[in-house]
Amino acid sequence: MGITTDRFMHHRKGAPTTPLITIAMTEIVAEVLEKNNLPGAIFTAFCGGAEIGQAIAKDTRIPLVSFTGSTKVGLMVQQTVSERFGKCLLELSGNNAIVIMDDADIPLAVRSVLFAAVGTAGQRCTTCRRLLLHDSIYDSVLEQLIGVYKQVKMGDPLEKGTLLGPLHTHASKEKFEKGMDIIKSQGGKILHGGSAIGSEGNFVQPAIVEISPNADVVKEELFGPVLYVMKFQTLNEAIEINNSVPQGLSSSIFTRKPEVIFKWLGPHGSDCGIVNVNIPTNGAEIGGAFGGEKATGGGREAGSDSWKQYMRRSTCTINYGSELPLAQGINFG
Repeated sequence: MGITTDRFMHHRKGAPTTPLITIAMTEIVAEVLEKNNLPGAIFTAFCGGAEIGQAIAKDTRIPLVSFTGSTKVGLMVQQTVSERFGKCLLELSGNNAIVIMDDADIPLAVRSVLFAAVGTAGQRCTTCRRLLLHDSIYDSVLEQLIGVYKQVKMGDPLEKGTLLGPLHTHASKEKFEKGMDIIKSQGGKILHGGSAIGSEGNFVQPAIVEISPNADVVKEELFGPVLYVMKFQTLNEAIEINNSVPQGLSSSIFTRKPEVIFKWLGPHGSDCGIVNVNIPTNGAEIGGAFGGEKATGGGREAGSDSWKQYMRRSTCTINYGSELPLAQGINFG
């Protein structure tokens, strides 16, 4: 996406696999603009592949490019835009963790993990990818979580009661299957699910995987319903595991202790752009500054300050007198 310099315009390129969503969104925005006596063409959309994104990134008429996608592609976009001294707003990969302390409200935490890990078939940037459980409650929480996973209804998302729809594309399904093989090869133990469904459609069984936080696969974002589960004994250890991945989008802790909450929220706590307490990693960020740190890109959408990133800042001075005020009060001639 970008904004041109000569007049206010917003150009949007959606994913090439979802052109109908791109068209529908464009029509909705255009309708709102026209109701407010503005041209609908202020918001324009493109359907196509990487060549359109590359053209936007290279176009010197677009001073700011806002990109949402993978860290790998985001880095390429940033390099291209920076070469022409343009600005980038990046919202990239997430590898989000939920920490459950020994004093947490367990039923609330289990419901939150289910929504965060299984909702949208694990295809949100804020999906919970990692679950950190205090050693004293590990077995109990895991037993409850597997129990609710078994109750998840899979099928048509348009039908009432369906909690798990298909993956985005057949390629996503293949990537899920390949990812499960990699997980097993790196010592991961599949506790639930993890298989592709053989019937029509790109359906997979949501997976719960017991694995070391040091496994290479844990450092990457597998964009699907895969939840890595790991133990910790102290808050400091949990924070260290949370911060150990390259990405820094969203994080959450479940606890009742104020001292734990404030450490988690403070400078020695989570290093993510979204830091939650007693709510999941996704779904509650509307209205706040949305975005993350590290390999998530550092950009912010929404929130009270995000609009400033779309503006050009100028420092303006007007002299209404006949005297010439000079910098630092210099007397020049």
